[in-house]
Amino acid sequence: MSTRKIIIDTDPGQDDAVAILLALASPEEIELLGITCVAGNVPLDLTTRNARMVCELAGRGDVKVFAGCDRPLGRDLVTAEHVHGKTGLDGPTLPEPQMTLQDGHAVEFLIETLRTEPTGTVTLVPIGPLTNIATAFKTAPDVIEKVQEIVLMGGAYFAVGNVTPAAEFNIYVDPQAAEVVFTSGVALTVMPLDVTHQVLVTQERNAAIRALGTPVAEAVAQMTEFFERYDREKYGSEGAPLHDPCTIAYLIRPDLFAGRHVNVEIETTSELTLGMTVADWWGVTDRAPNAQFMGSVNADGFFSLLTERLARL
Repeated sequence: MSTRKIIIDTDPGQDDAVAILLALASPEEIELLGITCVAGNVPLDLTTRNARMVCELAGRGDVKVFAGCDRPLGRDLVTAEHVHGKTGLDGPTLPEPQMTLQDGHAVEFLIETLRTEPTGTVTLVPIGPLTNIATAFKTAPDVIEKVQEIVLMGGAYFAVGNVTPAAEFNIYVDPQAAEVVFTSGVALTVMPLDVTHQVLVTQERNAAIRALGTPVAEAVAQMTEFFERYDREKYGSEGAPLHDPCTIAYLIRPDLFAGRHVNVEIETTSELTLGMTVADWWGVTDRAPNAQFMGSVNADGFFSLLTERLARL
């Protein structure tokens, strides 16, 4: 498999951090062109801080990190400190980042990169609200056809919502942006809650990560130990779901995942179901499929991959 050029669009977030680390640990499969940050789990000043801290944790202060949109397209920002802690990256104690943010806006970087790289060679990996991606598409529609694929974490079908009864957090924060992306015509691969809640960091799996004995492994173990308290209390689950790393794992080992090519519409007006991903899983409408919506994952294979890659950092 050839190396995929990717841009990670993110709002770290402990699971975002693990996704970034997995990408940095996989240079044979992934060339990380840059990281674009967006407001989501926490405000923008913290997501940019956290992204740089994670890069430095991995010894990759050379990664380009850009600040992007600080609010959704058409509504006030909703954050998730109740899940991720006041910093968004509670758990480990990491030093303040020394690397600086890149000049220019994340949206400008997205547009410039897509225009510069050969058509169909850049994959976008949004693991937060889709504000930056939608803004780039609205600002420069010519770049849409340049995108190879979008592999995103967001939405749900059977699992329904985690921030409202109907909506998953990333889509709910900026449903207008999600609508722009899902109607763009770009090839979409979606990791919904239905999949991500299958990859739980149990005590046994976390112990295997910690046993690697590196600063990166210890930080990841501490992140997931903090992160899991919310899911244990809310869902009674065995551990924390690693939502965002599913996108990177898919790029490395697509055989670990299975799903269906279905139509997905985004609810943007209803107060009751705002941000819902209405996935036609059973093909009951005549709406054309627009997304590969994943439904299952080999969780043991996922954690074997993650542990093996984290050992490299």
